[in-house]
Amino acid sequence: MRQSGMTDSGRGAGPDFIEALARGLDVLRSFRPGTPAMTLSEIAAQTGLARPTVRRILITLEALGYVRADGRGHALTPRVLELGMAYVNALNMWDVARPHMEKLVALTNESTSMAQLDGGDIVYVARVAVPKIVTLAVTIGTRFPAPATSMGKVLLASLPPGELTAALAEPSRSGIRARWQPTAEDVDASLREVRAKGWALADQDLAPGIRSIATGVRDGDGRVVAAINVTVHAAETSVETLIDDYLPKLLRTAADIGHDWSLTAAVPASTVTSSA
Repeated sequence: MRQSGMTDSGRGAGPDFIEALARGLDVLRSFRPGTPAMTLSEIAAQTGLARPTVRRILITLEALGYVRADGRGHALTPRVLELGMAYVNALNMWDVARPHMEKLVALTNESTSMAQLDGGDIVYVARVAVPKIVTLAVTIGTRFPAPATSMGKVLLASLPPGELTAALAEPSRSGIRARWQPTAEDVDASLREVRAKGWALADQDLAPGIRSIATGVRDGDGRVVAAINVTVHAAETSVETLIDDYLPKLLRTAADIGHDWSLTAAVPASTVTSSA
């Protein structure tokens, strides 16, 4: 029997909950790395929705320009990027952070990225990369399991206890199985160390050859709202170099970005509009 206030998909639902919209988002999220095109049957299996429902959703999404027919199946179109970029642009994160990140890359000759937490994953929201061969490709919107990444450790460590428990309870939607599969005790010890130091190291925890160091970026109220890292190839750069050489530069960059975010947030919207 369906519980009161619950849909047949197990989601909470009140009188204002639009199940059709939720199902449409389920279809969009069913496209994962490595599956650029999917058949109607594959999408139905992935989402748990009936084939006729999936068909109607795909027709609607195709009319809106978010999917296109691709042989026997359907594929996302670049228009889907508008959904994610609207979030990034609304925060003004990239415009403010980019000059500082580019300066950090010039100082280290290594890639730097910025991420935020989404459940048990980190999601990349900004990146300045250098051309190097790495195990995993990273672009804006890429997600990885948070506990196995330096940025994830920083973001998890900043959460209040209740939010941390909820985040760790959510399964990763990254499609990536991290090399490090920690126990609850391992995660607790790792996050306590991050809180004490103010930064985090991930030494091939996510995948072989990937080593990174990260710290938090704070807003004007002192809250960690994002994490920023420096990523290196383990065969080229030692842990000692990361900590002794790159970490001070990273900490300075995070402080500078946080300072600029605070200044930007303090400017009234009307002032920004009128001066544009």
